[in-house]
Amino acid sequence: MLFNSFIFLFFLAIVLPIFYLLPKKSYKNIFLLAASYFFYGYWDWRFCLLLLLSSIVDYYIGLWIHNTEDEKKRKLLLYTSLSVNLGILGFFKYFNFFVDSFQTMINGLGGNVDSLHLNIILPVGISFYTFQTLSYTFDVYRKKLEPTNNIIDFALFVSFFPQLVAGPIERAKDLLPQLYNKLRPTKDQIKEGATLIVLGLFRKVMIGDTAGRIVDHIFGNLHLYKSIEIIAAVLLFGIQIYADFSGYSKIARGTAKLLGIELMVNFEQPYLSRNITEFWRRWHISLSSWLKDYLYITLGGNRKGQARTYLNLMITMLLGGLWHGASWNFVIWGGLHGFYLAAHKFFSKGKTEYDSITRLKDIPKVMLTFVLVAFTWLFFRATSWESTQQIFSAIFDWQVSEYAHIFTQILLSYFVLTFALDIIENRFGHTFVLRFKSISIRFGILISLFVVTLIYIFQSKPLPFIYFQF
Repeated sequence: MLFNSFIFLFFLAIVLPIFYLLPKKSYKNIFLLAASYFFYGYWDWRFCLLLLLSSIVDYYIGLWIHNTEDEKKRKLLLYTSLSVNLGILGFFKYFNFFVDSFQTMINGLGGNVDSLHLNIILPVGISFYTFQTLSYTFDVYRKKLEPTNNIIDFALFVSFFPQLVAGPIERAKDLLPQLYNKLRPTKDQIKEGATLIVLGLFRKVMIGDTAGRIVDHIFGNLHLYKSIEIIAAVLLFGIQIYADFSGYSKIARGTAKLLGIELMVNFEQPYLSRNITEFWRRWHISLSSWLKDYLYITLGGNRKGQARTYLNLMITMLLGGLWHGASWNFVIWGGLHGFYLAAHKFFSKGKTEYDSITRLKDIPKVMLTFVLVAFTWLFFRATSWESTQQIFSAIFDWQVSEYAHIFTQILLSYFVLTFALDIIENRFGHTFVLRFKSISIRFGILISLFVVTLIYIFQSKPLPFIYFQF
């Protein structure tokens, strides 16, 4: 069930009135839990069994960890949670990747290994909810969180449908306390929620999907295009994935607000970043903060010397790349970001800018950061290493076709629209439309954007959110 589809709008139109009419907190949570499982099961009902298994395992392990002071038992319980959750994730997402890599390596050395490739369906959003439920177990183990005694509340924390399949990856300390109270959205939450949904749909559909169709066409027909068009497609993919994912996050946050729940901001205008460290403080914030808190710091962070700090950064980003997908391209993508972060930490001596961008001299820094990030998107978008080699080969032909100026103009138009929206958001906030004092102006802008988006959805097949595959 895609957010950018009529079936989701129909689903929401049924869920919201029933939710508002239910009188008790317990009824609301049970109803939201049922709605969340229906939402997830709409793809494949079998996915719900894995979601339920993870929820039950970590609910009881959280209680058992809390109720024992024996450190050996606590660690054993923590490792059990890790084994179950990462075991499920590893089988469904990485089994074929590792056995295929092993087969390629052995056959390359002169051996002869038959293929062990299995026809495995990857459950939607498994990487997201696995990290979310693991963070709960980690926090209980570290005694930073009291476990919940209500399995309904915990199951809803794991499966809450607005953020289930592509985040934000919420922390239990932020989301669970909201589920303990009777969910009753305020007028401001309803206004902000509706605004975020409209702005998110516009970003996803009118920027992300339209850019995506151009990108898909060029990458699917590399033999028809020359260097400039392919470079434009790589840069345009950077715009597409940002509009796609940030649009999803806005819709998720907006939908949650309509239910009286606040989710974390997942994007803070990342393409306005002046360096790679700032980029990762603005891009996919829920994942980058998760990797920092539960992986980087666990490895030792920056507490064990400069060389170890760089190694920890590289390990964290390599695993972060692998989290995105079972492909060496994602590992390379993560490795490049790890190298960027280590290099920036080395040359900046720990000084990082992270404030409002108000100076013209920041523009070259922003442009350089975007180019560095855009280069890594090439590995992210290419479906295989062979495809990556084809793209590089086509780019370095340095041939120019008669269509180069057209694609340059298209790219510039997307750049202007994306950066203009980000600059406005950076100055006036994520719900900037509500800053207009005139209700008629607010309403007119939102209705216009919503109608235009609906017309496009009606006329073309919705593209799935890129991060749904992770």
